[in-house]
Amino acid sequence: MGSQGLDIATVALIMLVVAIVIAIALGVRTVPQGYNFTVERFGRYSRTLGAGLGLIIPLFDRIGHKVNVMEQVLDIPSQEAITKDNAGVRIDAAAFYQILDAAKARYEVSALDQALMVLTMTNIRTVVGSMDLDQLLSHRDEINERLLRVMDAAASPWGVKVTRIEIRDILPPADIVGAMNRQMKAEREKRAAVLEADGMRQAEILKAEGLKQSQILAAEGRREAAFRDAEARERSAQAEAAATAMVSEAISRGDIQAANFLIAERYTDALKAMASAPNSKVVIVPIEAAALAGTVGGIAQLTKAVFGDDAVASRRAGSVPAAGRSVEG
Repeated sequence: MGSQGLDIATVALIMLVVAIVIAIALGVRTVPQGYNFTVERFGRYSRTLGAGLGLIIPLFDRIGHKVNVMEQVLDIPSQEAITKDNAGVRIDAAAFYQILDAAKARYEVSALDQALMVLTMTNIRTVVGSMDLDQLLSHRDEINERLLRVMDAAASPWGVKVTRIEIRDILPPADIVGAMNRQMKAEREKRAAVLEADGMRQAEILKAEGLKQSQILAAEGRREAAFRDAEARERSAQAEAAATAMVSEAISRGDIQAANFLIAERYTDALKAMASAPNSKVVIVPIEAAALAGTVGGIAQLTKAVFGDDAVASRRAGSVPAAGRSVEG
C-alpha cells in the first residue's frame, strides 16, 4: 500500500510539473521588433506588450491583435477632383503613417487603412476645390502641407501619426494641357524677344559710350595741340619781340647799322618766302647783281656788328642768290 501511494504522488507531481511547464509555455510571448501585441482578458483589452519577452496568464489572457508600429505607406487610388476654376484634374497620392498607440488603432476604429484612405481622398478633394488650376500645379508643397495638417489632426484619436502626404501626380485634361503648352511656348518666345531687344539696346548703349569717349579723347587731343601751337607762337613772338627790342635799343643808342640789319633781314625773309611759295616755279629778282651782293655783304657786316662772328657764319649759309639769276621753286 505504501509503494502504491508513493507512485500516485509521483505521478501527480509529474503531472503538476508538466502543467506548470505548459502554463509557462502558453503564458510566455515573444514580441518581435516593430510590433506591439494587445492583451485581452476575457475578451476585454487589458494591456499592450512591447517588443521582447512578455507574459500572459493562460486561460485568462489572450493575444488580441498583433499591431505593426513601424512607418507604413498607404497607396491612395487615383481620383477625379474639380478645381476652384472648374477644371477637372486627376490626383494620385500616397500617405505615410505610423501607429503610436496600438490599443487605439485597433479598438477605436475599424479597418484603419480604409478609414485613412477615405479620409485622405476626401481632404484631397477639399483642398483641390479651394485652389485654381495654376495654383494647384505650382504649389504642390503647399497642398502636401495642408493635407498633412488635416490628416494628422483627424487620425490623432486613433493613435496614428500621419508623417507625410505626397501628391505623386496631377493630370489636367488633354485640352488644358495643350493650351498650357501653347501658353508656355508663347511666353518663352516673348521672353526670348525681350532678351534679344535688351541685348541690342545694351550693344547700342555701349557703342554710343565708345563713340562718346573717342570724341572726348579727340577733343582733348585737339585742345592739347592747340595749346602747344599757341605756346609755340607765343614763344616765337617773345623771341621776335626780344630781337626787335635789342635792335631798337641799338638804334636808340645811335647805331644806324642796327636799323640796316633789321631792314636787310626783312628783305631776305621776303625773298625767301617768294622763292618757297608753292605756286611760284620761277622767281626773277629785278635787282642788280652788284647791289644785291653789296646788300648781302652789308647784312653780314651788320650781323657781325650786332651779334658777333658766329651769326655771320650762319647768315652766309643761308645767303640769297645773285641778282638776275632764276630761282626755281
